[in-house]
Amino acid sequence: MLQPKRRKFRKDFKGRNRGLASRGNAVSFGEFGMKATDRGRITARQIEAARRAITRQLKRGGQVWIRIFPDKPITKKPLGVRQGKGKGNVEYWVAVVKPGHMLFEVAGVEKELAEEAFRKAAAKLPINVTFEERTVM
Repeated sequence: MLQPKRRKFRKDFKGRNRGLASRGNAVSFGEFGMKATDRGRITARQIEAARRAITRQLKRGGQVWIRIFPDKPITKKPLGVRQGKGKGNVEYWVAVVKPGHMLFEVAGVEKELAEEAFRKAAAKLPINVTFEERTVM
């Protein structure tokens, strides 16, 4: 699963997820993309499950790009521990996603196959997504 190799600080503040994605919102690498229409947190496990769904559907044809990375640690206190006594341990990693952010891209496959692969992957994610095609400038 994806997670940073090393960080300056082990734990993060909770933060807020507001606004629209100003960067990473276009199909840059592949021909087709999966774009977020909701905001939310996507865990490393969910990213891996979606990636597996896409690659299984493509049957080793084409190329897949993961455009998000889980770089935010989420902490949790153990069960049965009282409040206080400091922040909990890092439990898992998430990618904070804003509306308009490109999540995955594929190339080298037909449009119908890419749409079906993204539909299967979307079922593994906690946010709504849309199918995007590359626009030639």
